Amino acid sequence: MKRALICGISGQDGTYLAKFLLDKGYEVCGASRDASVAGFHNLDRVGIRRRVRLESMALNDFRSVLQVLTKIQPNEIYNLAGQSSVGLSFEQPVETLESIAVGTLNLLEVMRFQSLSTKLYNAGSSECFGDVGDIPADETTPFRPRSPYAVAKSTAFWEVANYREAYGLFGCSGILFNHESPLRPERFVTKKIVATACRIARGSGEKLRLGNISIARDWGWAPEYVEAMWKMLQHSEPEDFVIATGETHRLHEFIAVVFSCLGLDWQHHVETDPYLFRPTDLAIGKANPSKASDKLQWIAKYRMADVARLMVEAELAKADVRDHGVSQPISEEQAQ
Repeated sequence: MKRALICGISGQDGTYLAKFLLDKGYEVCGASRDASVAGFHNLDRVGIRRRVRLESMALNDFRSVLQVLTKIQPNEIYNLAGQSSVGLSFEQPVETLESIAVGTLNLLEVMRFQSLSTKLYNAGSSECFGDVGDIPADETTPFRPRSPYAVAKSTAFWEVANYREAYGLFGCSGILFNHESPLRPERFVTKKIVATACRIARGSGEKLRLGNISIARDWGWAPEYVEAMWKMLQHSEPEDFVIATGETHRLHEFIAVVFSCLGLDWQHHVETDPYLFRPTDLAIGKANPSKASDKLQWIAKYRMADVARLMVEAELAKADVRDHGVSQPISEEQAQ
């Protein structure tokens, strides 16, 4: 039985990855800064909390990382931890850099220090590319980060690449474009749109206030993307991969699909608020995931409209639970 350590198991990707690995027969360990008090509601929501071993580990503390890796001796490490909001990174740049870059460095140093044969997956980000214009980004596209979050993710990417080349460690980064699910917190714009639209459909009378709705992104389905993470560590050689659908849409297109699912015209309910614009924002994100298709045999099945529909269905189901007090687990389609 393989043993996997997931750093950041309580988040969207960590939860779906834990379920995926458990279904593959793995022993799954999850790390959190303080596992005794941390909330693992997402693990409860997909029904796997009792099947996961939880450990306390502070990624920015080398001794803490050393102790946990020595204790667990994982075959695979999935580093999904760190501050995960681009918008929040402008307000907390130091925390963002330390939680992502220093945490990744500590994992690599422990692997080198102990001569571990462990394989490491590092969560990269399409934000590292910056504005690519109409040219889809692939693994050879230069990084031009435009936010503290993107700077931190770029730093972690090059740390992994350096340790792979200098010390022969099996480390790779998945450069993931936007991927969503019902497990997203409402600070993410897709979940904010879905949650607010559902309240409006139920008669709240509020307006959906957003920043720049003309930005364009490649939106995929998070439960699919965790399979790509796993496939990277099963590949014969450690390589970095762009993971995306290959389709780009404007944010107002996502908004339109969400409101259409609820029988509403989005233009009657959405207001643009200049206060919500970021200091710097990417106008467009385009991806070329052909390497993942060729080498990993991974192709995204769900597209933007599917993602919007599934998130709306999950939000409506959650509202029914609140209204009627009947607990419903997340659907199989939403969990896979």
